[in-house]
Amino acid sequence: MGSGSPRRLYGPEAEADPRGLYEKLRAEYGPVAPVLLHGEIPVWLVLGYQENLVVARTPSRFSKDSRLWNAFREGWVKPDSPLLPVVGWQELVAFADGEEHRRLRRAVTDSLEAFDRRGIRRYVARFADQLVDNFAAAGTADLVSQFAEHLPLLVMTQLLGMPENYGSRMVEAVRDLLKGTETAVASNGYIVKMLEELIESKRINPGKDLPSWLLQHEAGLNNDELVEHLRLILVAGNETTVNLIADGLRMVLTDRRFRLDLTGGQMTLPDALERVLWDSPPLLLAPGRYATGDTDLGGQRIKEGDMVVLGLAAGNVDPQIRPDGDRALYGNRSHLAFGAGPHECPGQDIGRAIAQEAIDRVLVRLPDLQLAVDETDLSVAATWMASHLRELPVEFTPRPRKSKDARGAAGVGDVPPPGKPESAYAVAPEPAATPDTVATRIGSEPRRTLWDVLTGLLRRQ
Repeated sequence: MGSGSPRRLYGPEAEADPRGLYEKLRAEYGPVAPVLLHGEIPVWLVLGYQENLVVARTPSRFSKDSRLWNAFREGWVKPDSPLLPVVGWQELVAFADGEEHRRLRRAVTDSLEAFDRRGIRRYVARFADQLVDNFAAAGTADLVSQFAEHLPLLVMTQLLGMPENYGSRMVEAVRDLLKGTETAVASNGYIVKMLEELIESKRINPGKDLPSWLLQHEAGLNNDELVEHLRLILVAGNETTVNLIADGLRMVLTDRRFRLDLTGGQMTLPDALERVLWDSPPLLLAPGRYATGDTDLGGQRIKEGDMVVLGLAAGNVDPQIRPDGDRALYGNRSHLAFGAGPHECPGQDIGRAIAQEAIDRVLVRLPDLQLAVDETDLSVAATWMASHLRELPVEFTPRPRKSKDARGAAGVGDVPPPGKPESAYAVAPEPAATPDTVATRIGSEPRRTLWDVLTGLLRRQ
């Protein structure tokens, strides 16, 4: 089984059609395949659903501590390797096992669970309306660059209790960091500086927000742990939620059966998003796990210190569990999109809430929304870890912006206009957080159900 040279997981050929590559590897090797990462470093890619669960759920066999990786011990990872930001060990819950992992994980999950989901949805509705207002009168928009790429971070700056004027600059700094531009280092420095100032402000005057709850938690996180976990939540939470919003909107606009199921009442929006998570998980792969000893997995002999990469997208379409890949799995949350086991994504429910409300607001505000190009003209930018919809051009009947009073206290100026150079926000000076500007306003009134309204609007398209 599998006699050729290992294939690369990176580079133009792999990134042109990553899902096609996974199926070729599955046909050649079965549920676990040898592959190469940057620098021609050999690792194992897990393609099988059950094998992914075994790796994710047994940290005694497959540790998250990247210091165990034999590529580090042998000096194969160069100082300028693009792998280092992802797999280089840090004082984070994502690299910990055992009691240390439980300590850090408990602090993060307890703090995230303290949020009122209805309050989060109101933040989403408010910022979504602001973003739609930026292009509502034009009758055309790109829902990736003008909506999905901005919304999650605007919401998250509020959950972190940041001052209003941090929003747009923090959004652009994180986007700049993720794209790896020449100003990425400066953007990272800006993010760290703002988080350090925010933490100091919360020590003086805590609020109902994530930094305050982390500071107060019995786990006793030190300052470095606080900064690194807040940065992880900002960056990782943004990346996955942007992709979920964009792919959800794409599916509504391009998949006739999907839209009919949604508008016909056979599927709710939460069900629809679970289907997106099955078919288009926000991350294709999740590195890395490291074998704590020689072991067998999926017919392959894994050596101590080998890296094992979770194939989330490949596992979700494993024919052993989905013999009919086109069959919808309504209400089924057993996909791998958020991982599994002790390291399963702790913020997944908040990500779902943001994506659901975001799509809801766009469809209600623009009920005659249509794709402005042929579906075949849509393109995806892929890296070895994720694929991103480049743009989602749409057209609709031009509409006036909502009034400021209807949107809430902040004006549309909080949201950066399309076309603004990212570096202009990445390193711009910003005033430090002050106690009277950082309070988070998480509300408590019931959320109005909009799906009867939405169904009627979509049926008239």
